[in-house]
Amino acid sequence: MTEALHPLPRALPEAASFRDAMARVASAVHVVTTRGPEGRAGLTATAVASVSDSPPTVLVCIARPSRTLAVIEAAGLFCINTLPGDALDLAEIFASRRGIEGEARFSTHDWKPLVTGAPVLSDAVAAFDCRLTAIHDVATHRILIGEVVGLGGAAAAPGSSLIYRQRSFQAV
Repeated sequence: MTEALHPLPRALPEAASFRDAMARVASAVHVVTTRGPEGRAGLTATAVASVSDSPPTVLVCIARPSRTLAVIEAAGLFCINTLPGDALDLAEIFASRRGIEGEARFSTHDWKPLVTGAPVLSDAVAAFDCRLTAIHDVATHRILIGEVVGLGGAAAAPGSSLIYRQRSFQAV
């Protein structure tokens, strides 16, 4: 759908004002992973949501220039790993804040595959192993819809979770 259902005046908020407002919203932090012919890839994301439980379906929004996005689209699979509160370093690594790239990003924590073969973080709060079922372009991002084909994460009840708020990672 490209046209608004109910057109409004065209004066939109400034991008900087919108980003400032969104910075006040706490969001769970996830590492979205995949595997392709050239190896594993991943990125840190907060734009993740459940879509349905029948069938189990989730979505993630990823900027179009992302290298990981290209691997996900080519492979047709991805895993959303929800991070525990003590995984600040992992969030920063996959957000390209530590200068670690490619396969080296996976060397600091324990990963295992589930159904699709995408990397699943062993101590994730929850992990949603997905088959890519739909892609939608919206503004600067692509919305990836995935049918959940496997679940993972820590078997024990998680302690804290990692969130992103006020432009920083925080455990709650």
